[in-house]
Amino acid sequence: MRFVLKMMAVCAILVAAFSSSLATDAKVHRVAIQVDQNDPAVMNLALNNATNIMDAYKAKGEDVEIELVAYGPGLNMFRDDTSLVKDRLKQISELSFPSRIKFSACNVTKQGMEKREGHPISLVPEARLVPSGAIRLMELQESGWSYLKP
Repeated sequence: MRFVLKMMAVCAILVAAFSSSLATDAKVHRVAIQVDQNDPAVMNLALNNATNIMDAYKAKGEDVEIELVAYGPGLNMFRDDTSLVKDRLKQISELSFPSRIKFSACNVTKQGMEKREGHPISLVPEARLVPSGAIRLMELQESGWSYLKP
């Protein structure tokens, strides 16, 4: 009887160890999507890519992190006054759970636009400023993120 109890205890420990190692080995998928054109078709394609990626991994029960990085003419995607996709940004942001999505706007581009236009530029609430869009993409790739340019 003692032998059986010992074997059950060993099995329970092995099952617990195996289960926790599976949880820690779960891969989180990460993709950076570049938007550098003031073209609604490109912006919508980038958002379609993000949505499709989130849906695919949600169906598989896996985590995914997505970061859309806009710079140059693509910053218009995140401008509150010029974005033709701001309703989609809000919708995707609200529906992304359990996935995580970020919208990163290049501050170098924003400052250049403000200087040329002579007034401050507001971003959509979903977007956050990063010092440089190009550098942000480099850092994400150096950290192992996949890269996508629609």
